[in-house]
Amino acid sequence: MRVIQGGGQRRQDEPLVSRDAVARVLMEAGVDLLLRRITPLRAAEIERKVDRVLDLFDRVDAAPLLMPVLQRHLDELEALMRETRQVRAPARRGG
Repeated sequence: MRVIQGGGQRRQDEPLVSRDAVARVLMEAGVDLLLRRITPLRAAEIERKVDRVLDLFDRVDAAPLLMPVLQRHLDELEALMRETRQVRAPARRGG
């Protein structure tokens, strides 16, 4: 593990063009789940899509013809994250 500089601020609508950007989506979903801003069902869906995209990144390295498939899945993940950011409930305060 390494510390990523940025002061804890989320990047605004970062395009999903790399493995690192996709991994940050998974971390964002994990934080949202812990803070109860998203449901476990939505977090599981994000995790499933992230796993699929990361697998496709590996497959595209060996078979570049799969790039359109990867791009379609990246677009789907971006759409899911846009929707998630719009509808997630505010964090609950207090105990």
